[in-house]
Amino acid sequence: MSRSSPLSRETIAAAALAIADAEGFSAVSMRRIAQAMGAGTMSLYYYVKTKADLIAVMDDALMGEVLAPSLPASWREALTVIATRTRDVFLRHPWALSSMLTAPPGVNAMRHMEQCLQALAATTMTTRERLMLLAMIDDFVFGYALREAAREPKVDVKFAKAQLATGAFPRLKEAFGKGRPPAMPDRFQVGLHALLDLVEGGSE
Repeated sequence: MSRSSPLSRETIAAAALAIADAEGFSAVSMRRIAQAMGAGTMSLYYYVKTKADLIAVMDDALMGEVLAPSLPASWREALTVIATRTRDVFLRHPWALSSMLTAPPGVNAMRHMEQCLQALAATTMTTRERLMLLAMIDDFVFGYALREAAREPKVDVKFAKAQLATGAFPRLKEAFGKGRPPAMPDRFQVGLHALLDLVEGGSE
């Protein structure tokens, strides 16, 4: 991003996200953002006062990416759209899984929650049940994204084979003795639909 972009909270947030994506969240600073934007560091403080304020505008920009332009009429399909968009934001910005936890809710976070509740407005769920369902989906999405962002653990094949050969792990040998089991197609959608199935079945 160059100085051709006018300074604003939105352009500063965009520059900060680009830095975090390329170099990690620890690289984000007012000085680094000013350098990327070709602006003076002090000029940024007119728009973003503190590091906490910077984190807040970054989180608001991320939540803006989560917002869906429109939602299907079906509550299940609507929540699937929202959950999938949320997952995609975390996968695009994996550093946000830990760095944005302290961010206070901004306007876009409130819009996101409003959109989630709107998706459930026509159901017979109580307010408590709706909030519980949204919390469960958030936990599922966060856990999935956290696992995807982690590096694939290295397996000591020789050690594993030797342990399986002892007979102490019959279930593991059944599952992994001939190599990795077939990968599940789109684990995210399968898991999310299973969660929604449980909720829908319990509400009948």
